[in-house]
Amino acid sequence: MKVSEYVQYDAIGLADLIARGHVSSNEVIQAAHQAIEAVEPRVNALAEHWQDEPLPARSDGSLHGVPFLIKDLAISMQGRPHEFGSRLAQGTYSEADSFLMQRFRRAGLVTLGRTTTPELAISTTTESLLCGPTRNPWDLSRSAGGSSGGSAAAVASGMVAAAHATDGGGSIRVPAAACGLFGLKPSRGLISMGPYLDEAWNGLAVQGVLSRSVRDSALLLDCMAGNEPGDPVPLPSSSGHYLSAVAQAPQSLRIAVQQHPLNGKRSNDAMLLALDALIATLEGLGHHCELIEPDMGVGWDAFVKMNACFWASNTAAWLEALSSETGRPLNCNWLEPATLAVHEYGKALRATDLLVAMDQRNHVSRNMAGFYQRFDMLLSPSLADFPPMIGAYNAGQEQLDGLGWMHRVFDHSPFTALANICGTASMSVPLFQDPASGLPIGMQFSAGAAGEELLLSLAGQLEQVLPWAARRPAVWAT
Repeated sequence: MKVSEYVQYDAIGLADLIARGHVSSNEVIQAAHQAIEAVEPRVNALAEHWQDEPLPARSDGSLHGVPFLIKDLAISMQGRPHEFGSRLAQGTYSEADSFLMQRFRRAGLVTLGRTTTPELAISTTTESLLCGPTRNPWDLSRSAGGSSGGSAAAVASGMVAAAHATDGGGSIRVPAAACGLFGLKPSRGLISMGPYLDEAWNGLAVQGVLSRSVRDSALLLDCMAGNEPGDPVPLPSSSGHYLSAVAQAPQSLRIAVQQHPLNGKRSNDAMLLALDALIATLEGLGHHCELIEPDMGVGWDAFVKMNACFWASNTAAWLEALSSETGRPLNCNWLEPATLAVHEYGKALRATDLLVAMDQRNHVSRNMAGFYQRFDMLLSPSLADFPPMIGAYNAGQEQLDGLGWMHRVFDHSPFTALANICGTASMSVPLFQDPASGLPIGMQFSAGAAGEELLLSLAGQLEQVLPWAARRPAVWAT
């Protein structure tokens, strides 16, 4: 199989070729290695690329023989490094597969490496000191987003059709928007974090994937969804039905539309023009759109501080565990300035601070549950502006304290974190391309409890009327 042929298929298409005997899994894997070697030096999406992963035995896995990549965070693969994008954890290895890794193996996926992430995922740009900046395939001078920026750059540039990702405040949807991909953040508890975690960031962070087609994300969700023994949130799933939802156009939806973020700033004109075009398309499909400004139940500063409490307390605990494991001190020789600031902020928090944040989260979640009784979805731009230039996001971080860093993170991605607080499903769909810059523009749809099927149904409909599959970034594997 030639690389030029390989990149024309999504994951389901590759699996179908293999299943029908038109191409061997070994030929597909070799094409993937060639694609990686062609573009990786330019985008820097991988923390590690290996060529010794054995092909899975012939099985009933729905994605048998399809190349895949995992993020260097929140998933464990036996015998492979697990470094969290940090010099502090450099050289640490996973002793066993996590539950999600086991599910990826059962699906028949062949994992070829680890993708880059910002240090401990506390950023929405992927520019760690451990691996260097990951660049956007659409414009190499810009960020690929974060914290799943390596996975996004790898998929967008044609290395693989889909890759593992995580999302604690937008880390699937931000890079999806930046790199022109489809990215679905699942509901809290739908995919197991076990056995090494019960929840991550007190349930704000979830597992998922990034892909170039809606159906790939849907099938992978079918593969990932479902509880494991000991999971703290036994959420019933529709596992086995997400793929079928993509082909079922939704009935008329009530869609609330948010134009601007709640931090007092404005979305740029390109995002607003795209949003207007999308509203017209949705209404042409029979949906009803209404401009609103959602009431979260707390002000913006309180919302950021609440998130900072979850992020910083958990990050501080992880850092101290890694320091104990590696024997490396928590200082600037091993950690970046922003990470040290977040650690200091987290260490200063009290248990009662975390309980107050949990109470605030409950208030926001209940408030938004009432909102989703009036509307089926909340629509906004995925990002308020285009991805920043490499280096701009991290500039001056040494002058910020932990809360100041969190404000920077949330000002860059002001629309995404609400779904993490509520624990509900949300997606970024790459519906538009800016005519001036050529950069992709993602639109975010969020739904109420267990809204994955509804979101995938709408995404499938929009993929047909506003297709994006033919768009190619400046850096592409052929």
